[in-house]
Amino acid sequence: MRVVSLLASGTEIVCALGFENALAGRSHECDYPPEVLDLPQVSRPGFPTSGSSVAVDLAVKDRLRKALSIYEVDEDLLRDLAPDVVVTQTQCKVCAVSPDDVAGAIQDLSASGTCLVALEPHRLADIWEDIRKVALAMEAGPAGEALIASLQDRLERLRAWTASRSTRPTVVTVEWMEPLMTAGNWMPEIIEIAGGRSLLGEAGQHSPWMSWEELAEADPEVLLISPCGFDVRRTLEEVHILGRDPRWASLRAVRGGRVYVADGNAFLHRPGPRIVESAELLAEILHVPPGEGRYEGSGWIRLDLEREGVAPGPE
Repeated sequence: MRVVSLLASGTEIVCALGFENALAGRSHECDYPPEVLDLPQVSRPGFPTSGSSVAVDLAVKDRLRKALSIYEVDEDLLRDLAPDVVVTQTQCKVCAVSPDDVAGAIQDLSASGTCLVALEPHRLADIWEDIRKVALAMEAGPAGEALIASLQDRLERLRAWTASRSTRPTVVTVEWMEPLMTAGNWMPEIIEIAGGRSLLGEAGQHSPWMSWEELAEADPEVLLISPCGFDVRRTLEEVHILGRDPRWASLRAVRGGRVYVADGNAFLHRPGPRIVESAELLAEILHVPPGEGRYEGSGWIRLDLEREGVAPGPE
């Protein structure tokens, strides 16, 4: 069996099911497990991704306005790879390659018997269903059910642990910095499992744009900065943007020093098996003493407000 995955979470699902050796190609975003980096890359972004948050946002909106694909796919390579299964997604045109981006090749491949698996995760239950879809396409239904059960068990054990904590701090997630966006979809659910109370974003709904007025009114105890597609280093390059707004310094999370940067590329916004690690990471942020977390320093850091130039002034 030959599989081409056109999204990072799909690649992780295929590997978690034990079919890493079946992967014949990947998208430009597929980077885990590291071994998949040696696979042929069949897609690339249709705009520069190294610019600032606002530059990326404007470039994406410009392509959407012109009815252009966000991603460019090497359809000839995709055909040459002759996959039995192609994993793609329909959840978000901006997040990853969608069937529209590979319409010509998919039509040809489908005619030859290739199975197209289109994932559409909006909440935790959808992630389990997507794992099930991939497993069935791989003719590995029992492995899919075992993986789902294992992930759900880990989350339930985490939920039981956080339920015993003495506090459940309020949390706002910054999913994009300029313009501001907060997190919807599965994020409110995993924040709740991790022992917090999510504000602004709604479970099962697309991540919404957020105004500074809304953020200031919510005034969370914890501010989690994890832009979609950004790791910690990339986020730190732009986090000073937030400090420009006069309302930043008055936020309770800023005053209390509870502003965190998390890897939004590897965790949190990647709806695959590592969604469990994402919940564990959040639980560390909310409830584990500094220096004792498994993911601290790699998956997340407490923002050094003074060093980054975003510390509040004196009262």
